[in-house]
Amino acid sequence: MSEPPPEHGPAAREVAEAAPTVGRLERAIGQQVRRLRLAAGMSLADLALSTGISKPMLSKIENAQTSCSLTTVARLAHFLDVPATSLFRDADIPREAVHTPAGHGARIVARGTRIGHDYTLLGALRGPHKRMEAHLVTLTERSEEFPLFQHPGTELLFMLDGEMVYGHGDSSYTMRPGDALQLDGEGPHGPRELVELPIRFLSVVAYGDLRE
Repeated sequence: MSEPPPEHGPAAREVAEAAPTVGRLERAIGQQVRRLRLAAGMSLADLALSTGISKPMLSKIENAQTSCSLTTVARLAHFLDVPATSLFRDADIPREAVHTPAGHGARIVARGTRIGHDYTLLGALRGPHKRMEAHLVTLTERSEEFPLFQHPGTELLFMLDGEMVYGHGDSSYTMRPGDALQLDGEGPHGPRELVELPIRFLSVVAYGDLRE
């Protein structure tokens, strides 16, 4: 018995059975298939002959008029000589970014503000979860009383100017420009001694998947 023509083969059936609703993913696949086909100097008929997918079906794929099964994606990627994942390029959802120009960060009133501890919010990535928050901390006055902080997540401190002794739990760390300290935010932490003013450091707190 002769084999069925390409448009009645397994790959064609899998495409035909796909959900009719198309969107970002289908557009991305279609654009990549067309780009790679043209770059290889292939016509739709050439690609149809190579893959066993009919020319009308390939046209629908390239024009985002139908959805591809994973089997069809793998078949196309094989004959276009690219990883299957490359066909999904540009299909990702928009990613969040926060840009804070110099001098435009919100000033945060926090413990220690009244004694020359200035906290400027540089931005926060939150989405469905509170994920990361960054502050520029400036210490301009000596004090014998320092606020202690405790919070969920992991904190990174990076010294920019000055010198201080920073405490975390029972440990103390001398921090100078270029020094970095990563710590568990659940442990009490904060400056213990201001050695050379003014002091500026970057504080970045990563919260992981903890909910607001």
